[in-house]
Amino acid sequence: MKQIITLLLLTVGLGLHAADAVKLQADSAYAKENFEQAARLYSQAQPSAAVCYNLGNCYFRLDDMARAVLWYERASLLSPGDSDIRFNLDMARSKTIDKVVPQHEFFFVGWYRWLVNLMSIDAWGTLSLTLFVLCLVAFAVYLFTEPVWLRKAGFASCVVLLLLCVFGNVCGFSQRYRLTHRTGAIVMASSAVVKSTPAESGSDLFVLHEGTRVEITDDALNNWYEVHLADGKQGWIARKNVEII
Repeated sequence: MKQIITLLLLTVGLGLHAADAVKLQADSAYAKENFEQAARLYSQAQPSAAVCYNLGNCYFRLDDMARAVLWYERASLLSPGDSDIRFNLDMARSKTIDKVVPQHEFFFVGWYRWLVNLMSIDAWGTLSLTLFVLCLVAFAVYLFTEPVWLRKAGFASCVVLLLLCVFGNVCGFSQRYRLTHRTGAIVMASSAVVKSTPAESGSDLFVLHEGTRVEITDDALNNWYEVHLADGKQGWIARKNVEII
């Protein structure tokens, strides 16, 4: 049994070492401005926000805006609070053809989305755990101290910290849901016709170009996605023309 565990640990260690080596090779190729080789190597490395971000940079330098947007979006999913990723994503979007103006949304919805994207899942988890420990400390102060003012302060602090802990968990679960139920997609074809029905015979509604983001609302059919744009437009697009973030 010990030999099996040792063998497994050795295999995992060698795999991690190989992944690190690939990333180092990719970093070296990027530093030498060999962006095609760097992109190929980054795509073989262990996925992370940094790797996705660097892939986006490679494709941006190669003037492939569709893939640049795709990988910046993936990096943003893994590290939504990173301002560098957001800046580069906006830069790549500005070089795409379609300029989609989002519909107006309630202030509360935008505020909540901003809070959720303020930190990564790991950061929300760490914060929630810290708040829970502090909540237990405050509860202990309420139970085991004598002065009335201190007990009141401990009880009030316990309630506030518990509410913040719950909110932190909600934010973390919201991000986890986005990662495990990815509905965002990027148009990869130079141009793609959006149809009124999921068939080539359907009426043409409008045309989208590479790099445009869509939200998938129905993926039940094999060859088609029903998609929704931020400006309210919707229709059916061939699966081959988009790639899920």
